[in-house]
Amino acid sequence: MEGLRLLVKFENIQKSFNQNKVLNGVSLEISESEVISIIGGNGAGKSTLMKILTGVYKADEGSIEINGEKVVHYNPSIAHSKGIYLVPQEPLLFPNMTIEKNLTIGFSKNKVKVREQARRLIKQLGWNLDLNRSAISLSIAEQQQVEIIKGLLRDAKVLILDEPTSSLTFAETESLFKLIEQLKASGVGIFYITHRLDEVFQISTHAVILRDGKVTLKGKINDFTKEMLIKGLLPLDSERSGNETFKKEFLDRSKEEPILKIQKLSGDGFKDISFDVYKGEVVGLAGLVGAGRTEIAEAIYGMNKVHSGKIYLKGKDITDLSANEKIESGLAYIPEDRFLNGIFSISSISSNVTAQVIKKHRFFIDKKFEKDITDEYVNKLSIKISNQDDEVKSLSGGNQQKVVIARILSTNPQIIIMDEPTRGIDAAARSDIYSIITQLKEQGYSILLISSDLEEIERISDRIYAIYRGTCQVCLGFDEINATNVMGAAFGTYKGSERHV
Repeated sequence: MEGLRLLVKFENIQKSFNQNKVLNGVSLEISESEVISIIGGNGAGKSTLMKILTGVYKADEGSIEINGEKVVHYNPSIAHSKGIYLVPQEPLLFPNMTIEKNLTIGFSKNKVKVREQARRLIKQLGWNLDLNRSAISLSIAEQQQVEIIKGLLRDAKVLILDEPTSSLTFAETESLFKLIEQLKASGVGIFYITHRLDEVFQISTHAVILRDGKVTLKGKINDFTKEMLIKGLLPLDSERSGNETFKKEFLDRSKEEPILKIQKLSGDGFKDISFDVYKGEVVGLAGLVGAGRTEIAEAIYGMNKVHSGKIYLKGKDITDLSANEKIESGLAYIPEDRFLNGIFSISSISSNVTAQVIKKHRFFIDKKFEKDITDEYVNKLSIKISNQDDEVKSLSGGNQQKVVIARILSTNPQIIIMDEPTRGIDAAARSDIYSIITQLKEQGYSILLISSDLEEIERISDRIYAIYRGTCQVCLGFDEINATNVMGAAFGTYKGSERHV
């Protein structure tokens, strides 16, 4: 829009962590009454750019202007004073405080006025939030609502919304969009980070594509189609099939009995999911953050409740078995968050490797057994250690992930669910994990691979099921797997030979 006041201007922003270049010359600006949707895959640099704007990170090079003034000494407190506020994707509430306390903490102005303003906003949005409720009692969606209210209470001039609808219902999303329109009309500039392209066209004035730390596409939303935005997200070498390095030939196993059969499975965050995994293949679950893939994995493993449907392992119905019983049946799971659920950080490397098999020695720990098992998998997986007795947290992220894989392999599983197996590890370790997956497949292991890195899932998978907003309607066969198709399926726009599953 012409004549609107410039709120923020990024100029040639550069940012690296160790040797990893996360932002590489990003230039971008936002004016009042603009809603700029920022779209990009995991690691594209979206969150890093916004954390620089909020003062959490400092740019290595480049400059930021806010309201026409270049900022030099900058931190989150200064960002707030300049009217910049980030509503995070992951709620950051104090669990033992009430909603009201969470909303008013940090305010210097009259708490009574803040409380009344909060009530007006909640009523305006039509959300069911009682200010006296404890934050620990809130669902994820309700926590997200509280975070959004926190941002609105701060009279932000530039509001950053990071995946704000990932946990909201349709009605809650619609009420948020109405409020965004009101904020836009009042002159607020909004950076809107999302993977949902329908939302981009519904609320945005502009769209920006970030890929590998660079802006690859930007402009007014009316100048784009969904297909154009998806093309901007694709890697430069998207014409390659990506399968040659990891697959030698296509093997049709459809006449065999599947190792894992999922039949019309429904649970929290997903509905009517069906797919098969056969012996010696890697089946990918592609999709964006919040699509429901982890929820599916946790339901299969027994961590979350199954509402309906069946899970079969080698023809046996294991739907209602506990997680421990499923492990005994041959199901293994490598969780997305290895720090929270994957490793015992203050325990030794050997204790972590043998944690699930040492239980057989009930009355004492057989140190020789523990050492032999650890040695075996340290050698097999090329885990770089100094001593088995070192704490596992002393290892690099890649070697920690190999320890998690070693513990799983020691149980001799039939099928391994790997949820974001290369998350948070460097390029060299990532390549090692890919090689391990390939070797496991060649040894006859079955793998269900969950990854939001679409290039990764394209390179490794024999077949791919795309999860979009909790449903699975597309299966990409071996000869259909390429970056364009995987990206389109993940964003819900795939127009090829759709297989309804």
